[in-house]
Amino acid sequence: MQFPCKKLLPLLIFILSCLSVLRLLKLAITSSDPSSQAAALLSSLQRECSSPSECSKIQSNAANATLLSPKEFMLLSDLVTRKTPCNLLVFGFQPQYLDLSSINAGGITLFLEDNHYKISNIEAGSNQTRIYKFKYRVPAKKAYKLLKHARGNPTCSPSINLLQQSTCKLALRDLPQQVYELKWDVIVVDGPIGDSPEAPGRMSTIYTASMLARATARNMTNVMVHDVHRTIEKWFSWEFLCEENLVSAKGKLWNFRISSDQSNSTRFCSSETVHIQ
Repeated sequence: MQFPCKKLLPLLIFILSCLSVLRLLKLAITSSDPSSQAAALLSSLQRECSSPSECSKIQSNAANATLLSPKEFMLLSDLVTRKTPCNLLVFGFQPQYLDLSSINAGGITLFLEDNHYKISNIEAGSNQTRIYKFKYRVPAKKAYKLLKHARGNPTCSPSINLLQQSTCKLALRDLPQQVYELKWDVIVVDGPIGDSPEAPGRMSTIYTASMLARATARNMTNVMVHDVHRTIEKWFSWEFLCEENLVSAKGKLWNFRISSDQSNSTRFCSSETVHIQ
């Protein structure tokens, strides 16, 4: 059965009109979602940045999301002020942390950061301040399996003294030698970024901070963990730093005080193990 061309023409016009309307609707929906536009723009910039300086600007914008608030930074800086001169270890790096190095004049300040763009143009400004690039390798998505491993493995207990020789999967064994040699007064956990399942998580840094604090010969070590509104930071802080050691908090920053006499125990916390649903 054949149709005359004159009869097909109106049908063709109708189909083309419908397609045009659908295309306009798609454009309207896409443009009405600013978050998707921003995500697309950021992705495009990350692909197309042509120089290290351009890429570093992108990285610094992403880093701003994890900056300490003024009240959080005051809690941290007040602690360092009270302890100075002291040994200060920071997992992660933000430009605002350089103020801690200035406050800790006469003490030792050491930063461990995996983002090259955040530290490439930073000068320590003091012979007692060191900024090391360290590659954090374990993605955040492995947090639950690592927690189960630590709970069921005696090699992860706080009574293990030689962290570099530990077989616990949470132990950071290849940090700069100075990290293991010094006795730390204050340890800050604000790295790695841990903002997605594929990104390096803070499981190992929280565990290692706990072990370093318990290994100190000094009376007390303060361990401060940032971004505790996130699940991993909260889980691992309760597990290895313990609720009974929490002495203060401000915003998303928790301050734990760990005594060296806890290093002989086979358990991190005296209270009942935190149950994770």
